[in-house]
Amino acid sequence: MSVRYDDVIGPLRAAYDDGAERRDASGKAAWKLAEREAFLSRLRGHECERLLEIGAGTGQDSAYFQENGREVVAVDLSPAMVALCREKGLDARVMDFLSLDFPSGSFDAVYAVNCLLHVPNRDLPAVLDEVHRLLRPGGLFFLGVYGGGKLTGEGPFEGDDHRPPRFFSFRTDDELKGYARGNFEIVDFHAVGADEVRFQSLTLRRPRPSG
Repeated sequence: MSVRYDDVIGPLRAAYDDGAERRDASGKAAWKLAEREAFLSRLRGHECERLLEIGAGTGQDSAYFQENGREVVAVDLSPAMVALCREKGLDARVMDFLSLDFPSGSFDAVYAVNCLLHVPNRDLPAVLDEVHRLLRPGGLFFLGVYGGGKLTGEGPFEGDDHRPPRFFSFRTDDELKGYARGNFEIVDFHAVGADEVRFQSLTLRRPRPSG
């Protein structure tokens, strides 16, 4: 039987609770800052004011968007991560990707970096359905994950420094874009880096109703 999202939530929560303080103390690579800045520029250009970050971790990115004038809500399945988000003055809540308890069309944008790679392929369409539901028509979705190149397949990642080991689902470029096209228009796709640190950057848009 293939792995389901419900199977991985418990170990993920334990791993990220355990590593929250360490992750909060670590800096961000220059390319990550550039990706974040580019998405902020798109938000400004499309008048996207209200942003939801899913898998927000310790809230470093959410704080950046809030400091740059966005109205931000941050969610993460780790209570320890959410506590660190709240220390930064963020509206942060404990939620997993299939329990995003917000009204439909609540947000102008959704931001997700290196979190949807923990969702098994069988459940990724359901998660993308949820993101689509929460976005207003024309809203933007940044989906960034490690994958492609040498990173393929599903399961624990060899050499993972978290305990318990985390589940990963690495997808090829075509696979990831195929999932995205089920709900969204692709505004931009590009890859950063190579090999085990190859990052797939997707900016997506919820289509507006035709007619």
